Amino acid sequence: MPSLGADMEAGTLVEWLKRPGDTVRRGDIVAVVETEKGAIEVEIFEDGEVLELLVAEGVKVPVGTPLARIAGGVETPSPDAVPVPTPLPEIGLAPASTAAPPPARPAEVPTPAGTRVSPAARRFAAERGIDLAAIHGSGPGGAVIRADVERTSGQGPEKRHAGIDLSQMRRAIAAAMARSKREIPHYYLSHSFDAVAAKEAVERFNADQPPENRLLLGALLVKATALALRDFPEFNGFFAPDGFLPSKAIHVGVAIAIRGGGLAAPAIHDTDGLPLAELMSRMRDLVARVRRGGFRSSEIADPTVTISSLGDRGVEALLPVIYPPQVAIFGFGSLHDRPWIVDGKIAPRQIMTVTLAGDHRVSDGHRGALLLRRIDQLLQDPQKL
Repeated sequence: MPSLGADMEAGTLVEWLKRPGDTVRRGDIVAVVETEKGAIEVEIFEDGEVLELLVAEGVKVPVGTPLARIAGGVETPSPDAVPVPTPLPEIGLAPASTAAPPPARPAEVPTPAGTRVSPAARRFAAERGIDLAAIHGSGPGGAVIRADVERTSGQGPEKRHAGIDLSQMRRAIAAAMARSKREIPHYYLSHSFDAVAAKEAVERFNADQPPENRLLLGALLVKATALALRDFPEFNGFFAPDGFLPSKAIHVGVAIAIRGGGLAAPAIHDTDGLPLAELMSRMRDLVARVRRGGFRSSEIADPTVTISSLGDRGVEALLPVIYPPQVAIFGFGSLHDRPWIVDGKIAPRQIMTVTLAGDHRVSDGHRGALLLRRIDQLLQDPQKL
């Protein structure tokens, strides 16, 4: 069971999307896990063949509990040689005795060519003689999951909004933020900058692009922040019991509001190295999946820093709260018209304010101020982003 945040202690295995005998590759979605943050797609971290499912669907297990055994890519130890499992960031290798017994292999049910069906859905359909060809899948990649079959048979509840229990998510957010304000000595800095150059760069890029390929200003803000963090590594990483652990990789978590309430900040991996067009594409994909509950385990567990923006809500500045164990978070406000000094003269300009919340155990205001100024400098020369 992967750890999907410092506040997560356990998760419920909802759906297996692979079965014993299936071949898997690194990055494949193999299961769906239910946490307080919603339904999370669990990715595999090794190439190989699934040997055994160690946790049955519907079972809640602590973080670090092995979920499955795979062969290939790494040597598979014998059950007697495996120690008591410790928390791991991926699906582990362990004997079947360490977890609940795996579910029985379902009876074969005719499946339309190219359609993915979870084992639970296949078993449920087989027991009731339901034709899977008539069911539209709502799972990862359009897979048919048990809830789809239940709705078709009239024997299950309606699917909740985007697979997310918003009341549980609110409790999880409250717990994380209370911990943050209790444990982290926050300091706040803000810096206002002329955003005209960045805005005009977006307009030039979009002039000959179809709507689906157009940039938003937010992509430039994320990229400039990621590039600036290369020179200020004390703001990118995690605070552990033994102290600060800087991260060589820069995985920016982008805060996304969920309709009806709630918030998630999944990671865009290696943000500093992405071309703007690719970065924008990934941001669109994240927003679409998060709003329908399509989280992936690596996206939730991997952010090394977070960016939040309420500019589209008219907020000029915000003071965000650091998400532990991260040590910094940035907030971007809206564009607003202000008198500004340009070439020694007062002129109307579109101004934006960026705010930094830093962890005083790791950094100080002097370095934070330099970091904000570096973001400003990068946005004044957007063609280099």
